[in-house]
Amino acid sequence: MHNLVNDILNTFDTITLQEMECVNLLNRTDTKFTFKADRLPLILNELKDHYKVLDINGVKLNKYETLYFDTPEFFLYTQHHNGKLNRYKVRFRRYVDSGLNFFEVKFKNNKGRTIKDRVKRKELHEKIEGKSEILLNEKTPLSSEKLKPVLWVNYTRITLVSKHSQERLTIDTQLNFDNGILNKSRPSLVIAEVKQEKAKKSIFITLMNKQKIYNSSISKYCFGILSLYDNVKKNNFKEKLKEINKISHDYN
Repeated sequence: MHNLVNDILNTFDTITLQEMECVNLLNRTDTKFTFKADRLPLILNELKDHYKVLDINGVKLNKYETLYFDTPEFFLYTQHHNGKLNRYKVRFRRYVDSGLNFFEVKFKNNKGRTIKDRVKRKELHEKIEGKSEILLNEKTPLSSEKLKPVLWVNYTRITLVSKHSQERLTIDTQLNFDNGILNKSRPSLVIAEVKQEKAKKSIFITLMNKQKIYNSSISKYCFGILSLYDNVKKNNFKEKLKEINKISHDYN
């Protein structure tokens, strides 16, 4: 599957990391979809005339490593589970192929927009300090002392940029969740996310509707917490979890 997907991506027009700066979309709307990995080649073939693919030194399937933080009581996860708006995610992210590391704060406001702030770091750390702590204090009411690393989420990402509008599309595959004790993988699950400045007509969303693949809003962070921790609230995610389990039965 990996080789087939890579062959299809090689038929796309490409865009560099520098060229993609104009569609960073750090303030945006998000629309998520989940589907089986075996549907990805057909979907990519339908997209190749309409999107460019991010190419980093010849690599189009880029590896990401993300370390998420939460309180011992999983306050940030619980806010998401309870449907609270004006909520945060706090993480370090390593963009493996480009060699870049960032500390990032994501904020979902009460208008449904996602706002991301980040600061470049030399390394990933298990403590939030220095420039990372300054950003946390500026952008959130959270205390670095109360946040601890709770989850690694690693995956391979395809990043597509629309030729027609301010739209970026990320397609995440080979998901792996790790909390230092348990490790679970979802190799046959794909999570795709459309990122737009304003919600507009999207060729990808139109294709998803034609394929009868519908919006599924669970985040990779919440999905990972659900997969590895028993002592968290789960009721509001049960239906979404059932949908994902129907898609992917091959996790360890």
